[in-house]
Amino acid sequence: MVDSSDSASAWGAANPVSPGPPVRHSYPLAVRDPSLSVAIGLMMRSLPYAIARFGMLMVASVATLIWLIVMIGGATWLGNHIASVFGLVWFIMCLAAGGFIWATAIRYVLHLIECGHVAVLTELITKGSIGNGSESMFAYGKRVVTERFAEANVLFGLNALVRGIIQSFHQTLDWISDMFPIPGLTSVATVINIILKAATRYLDKVIFSYNLARNDGDPWQSSRDGLIYYAQNAKPVLKTAIWSVILERGLSIILWLMLLAPAGLITLALPQSMREFGGLMTILVALMVVGSLRAAIIKPLFLIMMMVRFHSVIEGQAINPEWDERLSAMSSKFRDLGRDAAAAMGQSRWAKGWRPGV
Repeated sequence: MVDSSDSASAWGAANPVSPGPPVRHSYPLAVRDPSLSVAIGLMMRSLPYAIARFGMLMVASVATLIWLIVMIGGATWLGNHIASVFGLVWFIMCLAAGGFIWATAIRYVLHLIECGHVAVLTELITKGSIGNGSESMFAYGKRVVTERFAEANVLFGLNALVRGIIQSFHQTLDWISDMFPIPGLTSVATVINIILKAATRYLDKVIFSYNLARNDGDPWQSSRDGLIYYAQNAKPVLKTAIWSVILERGLSIILWLMLLAPAGLITLALPQSMREFGGLMTILVALMVVGSLRAAIIKPLFLIMMMVRFHSVIEGQAINPEWDERLSAMSSKFRDLGRDAAAAMGQSRWAKGWRPGV
């Protein structure tokens, strides 16, 4: 692993991969402390986004609960009054339709809300305030995201591409088990993979935050550089990520246990035919509420910690060209990041000879 202290000297090596200034970015930092208390403060300052996300998730959860009642109730009625095959067909159709709606419309809207939240948090971390004070938090988040990306689906695709590259990088790490603070966990590869996968879902937003903070007019190149910065600082950033994932899961379980009792009261309002599944419905309702709180409050809280950690650790740091070469050799997605993005955006400079890092 190449640490940040090697970066400056490595930049002066012969035949650098990406000629240019030693440090690829220049933006201020108003927050450098990645502690939980600081993250809570930033969360409170951006609370409207958390509330909006929670409201959207709760609406989706209630709609899902109603959909489940229709799906199970309809399948039961059809199976009892007509034929079991009709009940099975109804169940499969409802399940497929609900999954499609969630995977497209709801997930897409939630993604845009999350990106707006990251834009606001990035502004607070780098400048300490949002815009010039003349526009609302939501207006600022929407403006920043739409100004940096001509189409929202391009942003969605870029984040997915970054996530795939991070996952490929994580598969090459052979020292990750040494970072786990829990005795006996070092040999459990499945648990390590689960935590790394969860950390990846934080890190793609961290790279997006770097993209916004850098604001150099080329989100594809800045995303590529952000991936290099992450690779050469993987240990300190992943240390924060691992703790974040463990604490986030722990808090989610505690919250779910606390909500089981009130969730049981909610199930009493369900139709009599559904009370036969009282225990299952209690658990399901509690999971829905906890899932909404987890996505809207808990996960953004730890995302803030990772964002601050990343921005602070790369401050004034040069890119080590060795990591550029390693990532290029490791991932075809990384090699093609600039080319694929340029084609998606219809940029003509690729045809004129532009290449990532040039």
